[in-house]
Amino acid sequence: VRTRCQAPHPNTPEPCSDPVPGTTPEHVSGAPLTQVTDSGMALGDVAPAFVEMAHQIVWASVATTDPQGRPRSRVLHPIWEWDGSGLIGWIGTGPTPVKRSHLSHNRNVSVSYWAPTQDTCQAECEAEWAFDEFTCTRVWEMFKQAPAPLGYDPAMIPGWDGPSSESFAVLRLIPWRLRVFPGSLLLSGEGEVLSWHR
Repeated sequence: VRTRCQAPHPNTPEPCSDPVPGTTPEHVSGAPLTQVTDSGMALGDVAPAFVEMAHQIVWASVATTDPQGRPRSRVLHPIWEWDGSGLIGWIGTGPTPVKRSHLSHNRNVSVSYWAPTQDTCQAECEAEWAFDEFTCTRVWEMFKQAPAPLGYDPAMIPGWDGPSSESFAVLRLIPWRLRVFPGSLLLSGEGEVLSWHR
């Protein structure tokens, strides 16, 4: 934050070079901020922490792009499976014309989580639709059997009478980049950013 000095002309203000005392990042956060870059860890070092944080936050902003490259985001409810070697995300959602059009043009989506504690994590993924009865039933039951708040009964959504409902479909997410940023790193300088990419 910078103060403004008296300028030679009132219509041309110029910033001062001295910040207001107590408003520099190290005073705001309580600890110096350090530059954080993707370090390219192994998937096994990042995926468990990502799943833990994502399942605690539950809701994510999921962005797609239209044929002109313009993004659109919506809040969705993914669930993740980590088997020790591979990570897959699942979303039960309506196969709207916008989603279908965007993903037919570009299968890449950005899944971003944020919590009031400033914990954030992201998964950049390739997404593909699943409409078959086996997958829709499996994902339906996965959400239904998971403990709250991650789990819920999909039948509570209007128009979702069951996994074979025309208004219900599944998005399968295959990550190609993960990032986990604990809020403690931002607020107190404690913690570690975890990142992985293909």
